[in-house]
Amino acid sequence: MSGKFIGTGVALVTPFHKNGSIDFKSLKKLVERCIENKVDYLVPLGTTGESVTLTKDEKRAVLDFVIEVNEKRVPIVLGLGGNNTSDIINSMEHYPLKQVQAILSVSPYYNKPSQRGLYQHYKTIAAYSPIPVIIYNVPSRTSVNISAETTLLLAEEQKNIIGIKEASGNFDQCMRILKEKPKDFLFISGDDALTFPLISLGADGVISVVANAYPGEFSEMVRLALNGQFDKARKIHYKLLSFTNLLFAEGSPSGVKAALNIMNVTQEYLRLPLVEVSKATRNKIEAEIKNM
Repeated sequence: MSGKFIGTGVALVTPFHKNGSIDFKSLKKLVERCIENKVDYLVPLGTTGESVTLTKDEKRAVLDFVIEVNEKRVPIVLGLGGNNTSDIINSMEHYPLKQVQAILSVSPYYNKPSQRGLYQHYKTIAAYSPIPVIIYNVPSRTSVNISAETTLLLAEEQKNIIGIKEASGNFDQCMRILKEKPKDFLFISGDDALTFPLISLGADGVISVVANAYPGEFSEMVRLALNGQFDKARKIHYKLLSFTNLLFAEGSPSGVKAALNIMNVTQEYLRLPLVEVSKATRNKIEAEIKNM
């Protein structure tokens, strides 16, 4: 199962109309574009998909739509996390989990659990989930870091936990996990700009924001790096680096939605409390797209 998630996964945005409703036409265009450009799997309803502002029914509608458009061409990983363990477990009944291949579960935010609490949280989710679970560590958003010790303990003891999307930006922590993890436990980059160096250290790929905009280029960079063709991969890495940094200058997914609008893929609308990037940043993103 873990082999399905080597390479580039796309953390799909959720396009909206001006009135705030979901723009399914643009979502179909985005999904088709990603698959045609040879990404390895799709990740709807994550942070980039603004899942925290979607209702329960909207989440189900987005997932059903992505499954329908995908037509089993690539694996799907469902974003399903939060800070209420029992609510996550109960919500599993709401989704067609037989039609997706794994769950990506962000660590609890706001509660600030201890490492023991984090361990028990993921142990409980893994025990109830009928499909594999991928941990998502993003302390810049959650305020709590899943330590290397906790990750390695979960990797050794919880067989239904098959990997981690690691977005701590801490190379010491990343290298310890990569050095000591079980062979089949996935290490997936959660930082687009760090994906290339992390693959050189042994990472298995990325769940990417940038690949919404440049699915072909980003997935090619990842494939080349995984195949040890580092000179070719490095060129694409540096080609995309300025664009990548601009996407996160005023937060995500505001930056990538601006890029997708400039590229005529989706509209730029977000749901509060997120807002569009400033005109200055949008102009820089547009200029970088023209340069590329």
